[in-house]
Amino acid sequence: MWRLIAVWLAVAAPSWAAEVEARIDLSDQAMTVVIDGDAAYTWPVSTARPGKFTPTGMFTVQSMRRMHYSTLYNNAPMPWSIFFWGNFAIHGTTQIDRLGQPASAGCVRLHPDDAKILYQLIEENGRGNVVIEIIE
Repeated sequence: MWRLIAVWLAVAAPSWAAEVEARIDLSDQAMTVVIDGDAAYTWPVSTARPGKFTPTGMFTVQSMRRMHYSTLYNNAPMPWSIFFWGNFAIHGTTQIDRLGQPASAGCVRLHPDDAKILYQLIEENGRGNVVIEIIE
């Protein structure tokens, strides 16, 4: 029973929580983080390179890991991972020189500092108050 309560607390949004939206524009290779209707951050991202795809649409946070290593791509480090659809995640990257251009296998890559800020915003406000929107 305690585990069920702990899971509920981890997912439930506090009454004082802000509404957070991560808007990813594939054509601009940019993410805008909107908090309670106001744009708070705009960061360069890397999404799918040619031959790969980043899903579009509206998503919610499925799971989060402070440090994840890809099981599909040679144990590539994925700090501050926010999974939103199957194996697709928003996460930090070591390839910061490629931000602003398509370079990933489909995930949304961010500078690790920016990924940490987004991760902490989600932790502070609860997954239930977060929407991820990806547009072309």
